[in-house]
Amino acid sequence: MAALGGNALLQRGEKPAAEIQQHHVVEAVTQLAKICEDNDIILTHGNGPQVGMLALESANDPLLEHAFPFDALGAQTQGMIGYWLVEALSNAVNRRVVALVTRTIVDSNDPAFAAPTKFVGRGYSKDDAVRLGAGKWSLRLDGALWRRVVASPEPVEILEMATIEGLVRSGTIVVCAGGGGIPVARDKQGQLSGVEAVIDKDLGAALLARDVKADALLILTDVPCVYADYGLVTQRPLHQATVTELRVMDFAAGSMGPKVEAVCRFVNATGKRAAIGTFEDAPGLLDGSAGTTILP
Repeated sequence: MAALGGNALLQRGEKPAAEIQQHHVVEAVTQLAKICEDNDIILTHGNGPQVGMLALESANDPLLEHAFPFDALGAQTQGMIGYWLVEALSNAVNRRVVALVTRTIVDSNDPAFAAPTKFVGRGYSKDDAVRLGAGKWSLRLDGALWRRVVASPEPVEILEMATIEGLVRSGTIVVCAGGGGIPVARDKQGQLSGVEAVIDKDLGAALLARDVKADALLILTDVPCVYADYGLVTQRPLHQATVTELRVMDFAAGSMGPKVEAVCRFVNATGKRAAIGTFEDAPGLLDGSAGTTILP
């Protein structure tokens, strides 16, 4: 199973134009295709930049009394990015490919709703962020710029799991659980409804990979590997690490932290291997010759 980061599809500083993102999708798929011929692949993707862009457009639309909720925006990005990935994969491999709109159960009482942490959208100067958010956004510093943050509850259950498993058994490449899945919660009567949140894509991928019994989890991002002491003079690449070794290190909460947490969860739960690196190195991540390999 492979998880493609939203920032790998729209890099920092780039305009959120469709043609730019489609170009990155084709770049990613060119490498992913090399591992699709001989493996059953489930592909998920991030949506932070994309869902943030749609949220801003919705909030500024003068015809709307209320902005679109994040569960609906998550569904929109699943359709948009899923379509781009299916189109590129269909052109690159001789296999059936499908994108599946996927919902993920969260707990409506998750404390994350009271403490937003998930970055969405582009970065701004603080004055621009406050002006655009008009007092309605929660803001956090991401590097040198300020970005909107929204609630990111823990993924509990992927509702379309049986469908995903059936598609994989039929030999279909499945694109699913984009953006961690559309966040939904059950009320006291067991009825489902969407919630205002964005699930972390990497934690959603770890849950999906565990439940589908994947042989490996690849986290594809915009850096070649995990670095110890990132940004310090003692920075060094980690080509292989155990869960125990990673657990005692510090990683940025808004970037590498969730990726490390995701691979640790998957490896702990399954005893299988995981890897973190760039989409250009996807074949090497699978065979252990590139990126960072995480072992039990």
